[in-house]
Amino acid sequence: MGSTLGEVLLKEKILTPEQLRAAQEFQKKHDVPLGSAIVSLNFLSGEEMAQGLSRQLGYPYIDLDQFEVYPDVISLITADSAKKSLVMPIHRIRSFLTLAMVDPTDLDIIEDIRFRTGLSIQPVIASEAGIVNAINKYYGAGHGLKVKKNIEEIELADDTKISVIEQLEKVEEDEDTEVDEDVPDEAPIITLVNNIFVEAIKKGASDVHFEPYEKSFRIRYRIDGVLYETMNLPMKFKNPLTSRVKIMSNMDIAEKRLPQDGRIKMRARMEKGLKKEVDMRISCLPTIFGEKIVARLLDKDNLNIDLNKLGFEQESLTTFQRAIARPWGIILVSGPTGSGKTNTLYSAISTLNGMEKNIMTAEDPVEFYVPGVNQVNIRDEINLTFAAALRAFLRQDPDIMLIGEMRDQETVDIAIKAALTGHLVFSTIHTNDSAATIHRLINMNIEPFLIADSLALVLAQRLIRRVCKKCGAPTKLPVKSLIDMGFSPEEAETVTIMQGRGCEICHNTGYKGRTALFEVMELNAEIREMILLRAQSKDIKKKAVESGMITMRRSGLIKIMAGITTPEEVLRETVKD
Repeated sequence: MGSTLGEVLLKEKILTPEQLRAAQEFQKKHDVPLGSAIVSLNFLSGEEMAQGLSRQLGYPYIDLDQFEVYPDVISLITADSAKKSLVMPIHRIRSFLTLAMVDPTDLDIIEDIRFRTGLSIQPVIASEAGIVNAINKYYGAGHGLKVKKNIEEIELADDTKISVIEQLEKVEEDEDTEVDEDVPDEAPIITLVNNIFVEAIKKGASDVHFEPYEKSFRIRYRIDGVLYETMNLPMKFKNPLTSRVKIMSNMDIAEKRLPQDGRIKMRARMEKGLKKEVDMRISCLPTIFGEKIVARLLDKDNLNIDLNKLGFEQESLTTFQRAIARPWGIILVSGPTGSGKTNTLYSAISTLNGMEKNIMTAEDPVEFYVPGVNQVNIRDEINLTFAAALRAFLRQDPDIMLIGEMRDQETVDIAIKAALTGHLVFSTIHTNDSAATIHRLINMNIEPFLIADSLALVLAQRLIRRVCKKCGAPTKLPVKSLIDMGFSPEEAETVTIMQGRGCEICHNTGYKGRTALFEVMELNAEIREMILLRAQSKDIKKKAVESGMITMRRSGLIKIMAGITTPEEVLRETVKD
């Protein structure tokens, strides 16, 4: 592909000779195809290169996002062949197969596909990103074909069959639901729901959204903090699919006017006979077009309770470890929903967990079971609130207490009294950064002297996506834009920015997995004095930085320099100091 592609791009004057030489050097250094090197160096986008080849070679250019590929066509080529050769079958008429390719001059690939299929090949040109995206869509987790077949089966079924399916298999609250990857004897709607959940587990999704709109029923996965649409179904799927999920989670399927909550404990059979247990929290909310359901997947395998692997900078980690080793005081973790606060708190109490400690937690709900820790589920409907649980904890001879959230003044008052009487208290609070937490507590009518005396440390955090290790490659950004972000002039000149190109591992996003940005503010004598004087948040933050605190923006810049994440991710989650 290399020299042929380079000659074509030069002839079309899409690339200059200097750019081609730079791309060839990049190709040799990083062992990637020439086309990928050109895109990584930002000489061309994948679409520009594909359209240029189309003009020069005379093959049609197509946008694969606009094509719907049917199962009988996809099955002509295996997933391994499609990924290895970067091709996508899109259409078949009699003995002719239309094949989307990055480089239609590669006769070896054409001959190989012709031999495998026994069909004449008609090449068309598509971008590499488009082909990878299509491969992930139709072959990715091994469920694309199954889901399409489920949908076809349901559409062939009559309305009476669908209405019967709604009432099948009520699952008792304490039973596990075992989901197989392929259960052909079950009703199609059951198999469809099973496949949606199993695919979400395989892709590492944290949430599954079932969303009814006026003319469609959308299903989305949240992967690494970003929502992706996985399918858009006709409205006739809404009622049976919603009812099936409500039955699995032990909700009242007749109640469609009020919000409901439930849970599913799923044991999914994955590849090679392995079984994976996932606990799901289900929330059902009436909207104007029907009930929206969100399933939150609580995967124990994704819980990382090693403090050294959460993403702390070494200075911040040392400060945090010093604070949690204290015999008393309050440690607050701040951040929005889904920012990893629970993971950080579990990591802290797991570090402290031992035979000599009595650790008690009040959570809404308990997300993960930690052996050796006494965990309580908050139930507001019977007045088992955080404050009530905390009062009861104090009669249980505790050493360490974890309160899911500082929601009200009563909870904060009891937590402060516990801290001042020799207990270590962990909790969360919703604020934008560490310093803003002080004013949040004051706004809850807590006296500044109580805050100064009881609060030991405030940790603010956000989650950002990691650059995919397989397809990450160096890219260039203007020095001025790097300085504007917060890099020093010296850092901006020398930093290497990594950017994911997109591959089958990261579902063509360029990102795989997440890490955290941390801002750890330890209360020293100067900051306590400022709290007593009701100083502004910006002044408290300034003093904390002078005392050695690494801000969230600086934490992000450090991770960019380490090649862990990208400037776009850091800019999305932080503000300039």
